Amino acid sequence: MTRRSPFRVPVAMTAAGAALLTLSGCMTVHGEREMLPAVSKAEAGKALQQFVDGFNTSNSKLDPKVNPTYETDSLLAVDQALIKAGHAISPQGNPKFPPLTLRNPTFTVPKQAGWPKVFLADAVSNRNNARWFLVFTRDSVGAKWKAGYLSALADKEVPQFKTDKDGFAEVVPADAGDSGLKVAPGKLGETYAAYLNTGKGDVFAPGPHTDRWRSLREKQGRQPGARIQYEDQASGFAPVALRTKDGGALVFFSTYYHQQKTVAEGSRINIPPEIKGIMDGPAKTSNRMTFTTLSEQVVKVPAASSQEKIAFLHRLEAKTSAKSL
Repeated sequence: MTRRSPFRVPVAMTAAGAALLTLSGCMTVHGEREMLPAVSKAEAGKALQQFVDGFNTSNSKLDPKVNPTYETDSLLAVDQALIKAGHAISPQGNPKFPPLTLRNPTFTVPKQAGWPKVFLADAVSNRNNARWFLVFTRDSVGAKWKAGYLSALADKEVPQFKTDKDGFAEVVPADAGDSGLKVAPGKLGETYAAYLNTGKGDVFAPGPHTDRWRSLREKQGRQPGARIQYEDQASGFAPVALRTKDGGALVFFSTYYHQQKTVAEGSRINIPPEIKGIMDGPAKTSNRMTFTTLSEQVVKVPAASSQEKIAFLHRLEAKTSAKSL
């Protein structure tokens, strides 16, 4: 698959750049103060392989204790909930799980000072040849790189990232007041949640994850003999934003949405086995239940001066908890 975006760790580096990445010998490099590449190509490749190994182990064993060894933040919450649901259906595991493989990886590596540090890996998966994008993060030199966001994007959806003369990308800080973006990365979660709750706001482009999703909710929320109420909120997981050549950014962020389902008095809500795997409290028969879903998104955020709107490229979600009332 041909990539048009020039975002890969440079194979040829300056002597100074190589020394910074190697961090060997008597040199002392202060990653908390200096603007340094977040990761070396070799270390990035190792982190990606650790993700693949962990993913295959957790999905074949259906053991939620495995997920924290290779995932963190919103992706951990999503995948761990899916594994718990799968374990409730098949407690003996899933030995027939087809192993994930990722090939032809490239890495988008920013220069950063301080912690946490992040980088973006993308590779062709054996899941319908979709290209998976994984945001890796760690909080200190001794910490393990773990994946915090996952999305699947087509080549044509991937913007060209802004890079310096050595090919390194630029992270837009979540709380940057002068981000130059239509919405700062740290405000995206609450802005999106407010839009879904009220329909107010004119920063999101029409599509399946904005106006059409609100329409679908309204339709599903009023069925004969049943009602579903929705409430959205920002998550506490930090977004990750990489500056693009056009002055915008590719931003990964997550939100929660809560549902309360009520069926007619005298009726009962059927609880399937997978939902029993994520229940808070006993799975008692009831005509009311609540569900919490974590949704992680990747969007293209235009520059503040642009007339374009925020466009959703991919969304991944999982019910993380349920409760009988």
